[in-house]
Amino acid sequence: MSLDRSDEPVAPALSAVTARGAVTDSAVAVVGRAPLWRRLARDRFALVGAVVVVAYALVALAAPLITRALGVDPYTYDLDALGPTGAPAGPLGGVSAEHWFGVEPLTGRDLFAIVVMGSRTSLLVGIGATVVSMLVGTVLGLVAGYFGGWVDWVVARLIDVLIGLPALVFMIAVGAVAPDWFPRLLLLVLVIGLFGWSSVARVVRGQVMALRASGFVRASQALGASHAHVLFRQVLPNLASTVVVFATISIPGAIGSEAALSFLGVGVPPPTPSWGRSIGDAVTWFSVDPVYLLFPGLALFGVTLAFNAFGDGLRDALDPRGGGPRRRRRRGGAR
Repeated sequence: MSLDRSDEPVAPALSAVTARGAVTDSAVAVVGRAPLWRRLARDRFALVGAVVVVAYALVALAAPLITRALGVDPYTYDLDALGPTGAPAGPLGGVSAEHWFGVEPLTGRDLFAIVVMGSRTSLLVGIGATVVSMLVGTVLGLVAGYFGGWVDWVVARLIDVLIGLPALVFMIAVGAVAPDWFPRLLLLVLVIGLFGWSSVARVVRGQVMALRASGFVRASQALGASHAHVLFRQVLPNLASTVVVFATISIPGAIGSEAALSFLGVGVPPPTPSWGRSIGDAVTWFSVDPVYLLFPGLALFGVTLAFNAFGDGLRDALDPRGGGPRRRRRRGGAR
């Protein structure tokens, strides 16, 4: 009995299925999908968010050059720009050709320079804390979802405990008791990052548990692949898009945490420029100088909104089901 099946009518059967449209739509949706940047560009809100994020990053990187070129300094006091009560002299918080955003009450420091230099603090802490939380959460989620058993039980209980903790209260406590010699920015990065890994660990753990039963993982295990090979060469690449999107969406939360801690007085120490500390100081001056609150608040709002918009658009662009329904709707309308 011959094992050669080349004479079976496979091609006619496939042609018949294709003619009915059962294969064509899915093939077009998967094979003919546009590149990531093109899919992301279709979402104008996400595209604007990406542009704003890049602009914030460029301003943060070039902040010393910008302030030096404009002749302003966030550390230089200008008492001549203040009135007898310590409030900025002149209307709108001292806004003028010399001080574009006005000046800080009691010190006369240029508010534009404070906002520009404060972007470095906020982005550094936000991105650094997100990197820490993504690393810890991804590793623990991988290990818990892949090995299961008591490892999964321990990690799951850690996640439950961390989610149940009032994170902001513990961050304030750690910031208050930390020694003065410890670098404050590093402390903020570690504290915010180590209190923020639970959500990504839970997501990664659930996806790894689903991938663990997939065919390619079982095949690798049957061929004698090591656990490290399966985890980092087989499973982790399939989680890359999830981790990237989660990180993009988590950055605004980390920036907001830094602002909250600085607002409460346990963030970066003065006179280091920080949006959160400026907002905290501006609360007591709002009735006299509302502009002092306006510009740092707008800066914080803008970067948070931009990262959220970009993260949402990136999540939709990386969704493997994202291109199919839209394309099928267009094809259906054409028919």
